[in-house]
Amino acid sequence: MTSQQTPDLILHGGLITTLDRSNPGAEAVAIKDGRFLQVGPMHDIIPLAGAVTRRLDLHGRRVLPGLIDNHLHFIRGGLNFNMELRWDGIRSLADAMDLLKQQVAITPPPQWVRVVGGFSAHQFAEKRLPDIAELNALAPDTPVFLLHLYDRALLNAAALRAVGYTKDTTAPPGGEIVRDAQGNPTGLLLAKPNAAILYATLARGPKLPFEYQLNSTRHFMRELNRLGVTGAIDAGGGYQNYPDDYAVIQKLASDGQLTLRLAYNLFTQKPKAEREDFLYWTRTSRYQQGDDYFRHNGAGEMLVFSAADFEDFRVPRPDMPPEMEAELEAVIRVLAQNRWPWRLHATYDETISRALSTFEKVNREIPLQGLHWFFDHAETISDQSMDRIAALGGGIAVQHRMAYQGEYFVERYGGAAAEATPPIAKMLSRGIKVSAGTDATRVASYNPWVSLAWLITGKTVAGMSLYPRHNCLDRESALRMWTEQVTWFSNEEGKKGHIAPGQLADLVVSDRDFFACAEEEIADISSVLTIVGGRIVYAAAEFARLDETPPPPAMPDWSPVRIYGGYGAWANEKGHSGANKIETASNIGSVGHCAVHGHSHAAACSPRLPMDDLKSFWGALGCACWAF
Repeated sequence: MTSQQTPDLILHGGLITTLDRSNPGAEAVAIKDGRFLQVGPMHDIIPLAGAVTRRLDLHGRRVLPGLIDNHLHFIRGGLNFNMELRWDGIRSLADAMDLLKQQVAITPPPQWVRVVGGFSAHQFAEKRLPDIAELNALAPDTPVFLLHLYDRALLNAAALRAVGYTKDTTAPPGGEIVRDAQGNPTGLLLAKPNAAILYATLARGPKLPFEYQLNSTRHFMRELNRLGVTGAIDAGGGYQNYPDDYAVIQKLASDGQLTLRLAYNLFTQKPKAEREDFLYWTRTSRYQQGDDYFRHNGAGEMLVFSAADFEDFRVPRPDMPPEMEAELEAVIRVLAQNRWPWRLHATYDETISRALSTFEKVNREIPLQGLHWFFDHAETISDQSMDRIAALGGGIAVQHRMAYQGEYFVERYGGAAAEATPPIAKMLSRGIKVSAGTDATRVASYNPWVSLAWLITGKTVAGMSLYPRHNCLDRESALRMWTEQVTWFSNEEGKKGHIAPGQLADLVVSDRDFFACAEEEIADISSVLTIVGGRIVYAAAEFARLDETPPPPAMPDWSPVRIYGGYGAWANEKGHSGANKIETASNIGSVGHCAVHGHSHAAACSPRLPMDDLKSFWGALGCACWAF
């Protein structure tokens, strides 16, 4: 073998699931220049090693292709990750409130404590959310903002003061500020039916400066790598403007610091001016511009605001306004003429069928063949709409929102209606392009194994059985939904999704055997080794010594990520004591001056934000020197 063919890395002694139908299982894999070179039995792979080849024994571990999330609000999530206390995976409200109490103790003014989605009240043993009085008692002075799904936000009194909501504040259309008998806001905000009021309120909170956002995005990638995620399609988001809010991810991409692959869609920000957004973007951006780590993927998930049917199952289904078709057609024409694919958020079949009529109308004049367009979510899609999507060559990207909202759907529509919501098995039987993801970080958790467990078991995170077995998937089919089948949605078929020669070398070694563990264990799987492009981006357990390039500690120093880590507060469970952090923070006055930035640590945590003093201002956002 020539030096040009000598592998950089050989992994051997594993149970390798390739998802390559011509070679479904292997014992070893050779990687060269970021791609799989050869996959097969050990006696074929080991002899390929040269003097510079790194060899790694997998000790019989299960190996899977890297997981790819078809719908993740990654860019927005990364900008905010270090500021958010995650209740994802916490099983009791008492434990969740204990985490909140610890975080309140170390969060300096004027910062907020934010619990921003990713959980459901039903996952708690108590089957409830905290009430406002509990939040006020726990945090009388620190603003607390708690977002629950798409349906509500809870703000304590300090948060109400911070955002300036009074009896004179008017709620936007589609939202409600709940008031007491005197007309004063109670701290409960309701989406009726859309979440604009929830997100607009959250947007009033302090933001991290650019360098901290870089660090925050790296930690979000780290958390996803820990769970075996090697790629995602970013679905844009409200208050995520292009190109301004993409500067952080562009900087990381330019510096070679991305540890997952990202394809991004552009999400309009301007109600009634959506066509102008897409006219501008199609003039200034090129479809698929970028590289295998960061590339443009078209438009959506918001194309026009008049077509957005938010899925708050605690309120009746919203009817889209009569102007929906005309506004949507204007945008679809721009996209089709420029050969940009799109994705469209659509929860209900009533919205999907109307959108399809628009797509079919445009198709008669501008053929859509070859465009990888698709609907997101599609919980109540009909057989007829599925057939229309198939005829037009579109796809459906499903997410595990029902794992978090299934109980609310059943309460409103009944158990029978929930049995095929969404009808995944039927979609697949019709030959439609279908893949899976999360819709994280707000409406559901970013943990891919929770989604896989939902696909396989048909159960919510609270354990309620939604689906009969005929609407559930076997493990291999579910895994394909998270790997090879996502690649159509980013127009990367044949490039990734399999462990096969020539494909990008993205894989995960799991902490337990996905194919052999009990069904109830699937949601608890994590990675012990994650590789992206042949590079080790996460390593734990017996491979921990290989974890050579973790990100620097989370910034600011009071970040919940430092103590809890993310899903299920995993870092705290592994002995990273929150108590030590609290004790140190309570003695902050004794720390003195920052040797790095020059500000006083005590002054930096004062109630006033020192805007006229740059050193103290940075301290107020949380010192990067990690002195406490």
